[in-house]
Amino acid sequence: MKRYIVKEEDTLHKVAWENNIFVKDILDCNPHLLNSQSYIYPGDEIYLPLIYVGENRVERFGECLKEFSHLDIEHYVYKWNMSRNVIPLETKSIGLSILNKPIRLIKVGDGKKKVFYSGSWHGNEWMTSKLLTEWLDHIITSANNNQDYFGTDLRQLFKEVTLYVVPMVNPDGVALVQQGNYPEHPYYDFINKTNKYTHTFDHWSANIRGVDLNHQWPAGWQKEADESPSEPWPRHYSGKAPLTEPESICIYDLTVKEDFDYVLAFHSQGQEIFWGYRGLEPQESEKMVERLSLKSSYVPKRTADSDGGYKDWFIQETRRPGFTIEVGVGINPLPFRAYGEIWSNNVLLALEGLKL
Repeated sequence: MKRYIVKEEDTLHKVAWENNIFVKDILDCNPHLLNSQSYIYPGDEIYLPLIYVGENRVERFGECLKEFSHLDIEHYVYKWNMSRNVIPLETKSIGLSILNKPIRLIKVGDGKKKVFYSGSWHGNEWMTSKLLTEWLDHIITSANNNQDYFGTDLRQLFKEVTLYVVPMVNPDGVALVQQGNYPEHPYYDFINKTNKYTHTFDHWSANIRGVDLNHQWPAGWQKEADESPSEPWPRHYSGKAPLTEPESICIYDLTVKEDFDYVLAFHSQGQEIFWGYRGLEPQESEKMVERLSLKSSYVPKRTADSDGGYKDWFIQETRRPGFTIEVGVGINPLPFRAYGEIWSNNVLLALEGLKL
């Protein structure tokens, strides 16, 4: 056996992947780790077997074999920045999370129409980040290889459209769901108190300060706050006021600056597309959502009977179309095996979203 020092945002599945072994091999070497969902914490020492499974495993499109974090996004950003891209591409950080993780923006194309996609508003919905990032890689690679994408000429499309993508709005919440809480964590005591001293975080959707980033928006905010927890909570706490959190503020600033034509916010789960807010949405929203539904098989629903969401605020302030895409079905965080359906049903939805 060999020793391994756990790094920030490591999980058993990631360590197994990087060392070309299986999770069960790690569990056999570390009896204190009870199962494949056990957390491993930065600085911990674990043992790995001196074996490997043979050829390096490849995670194919539509396949999920490990968790996806903000570090994976940085890997793709580096890859894209090192490529000779045939369509305009820009990457930058538009802000920092509470724990100083970059909130990454990828901008593709230089067309007049501006479209915004976003994911992982909630910590336990990290699979939306994987979807958006890998879909971006798919279209960038296809364009660089001079290939049509499901019959679409990408070079021509991105002369007409500029796509803005923030794959992970809530990197701190994602990290907590994936790696858990540990004594060296800067919010260790706060998290323990907020989580009522339980040590699992599958249910955590808030940011690291216990604020739900999709309840932060000044569109019926007071009503939503009155019907939600009144203090920091793993989910649904709207904060002391609208737009108090740095993650929400940087999305607000981006939206105001870029003046998007329409927005798609990706969440999980339910296989539904919400497209209205208090009757303020424009008439064309209904036809647009029908097109998204036909490309995904997801069910259009006018309203989620809630307030304070990003899509709600966008519709209210601009009177332009906004959509919440609820990918997958099950309980968050969705299991790895759910990703196949998510990929299959959203590749063409995301492409159609550029043509509305």
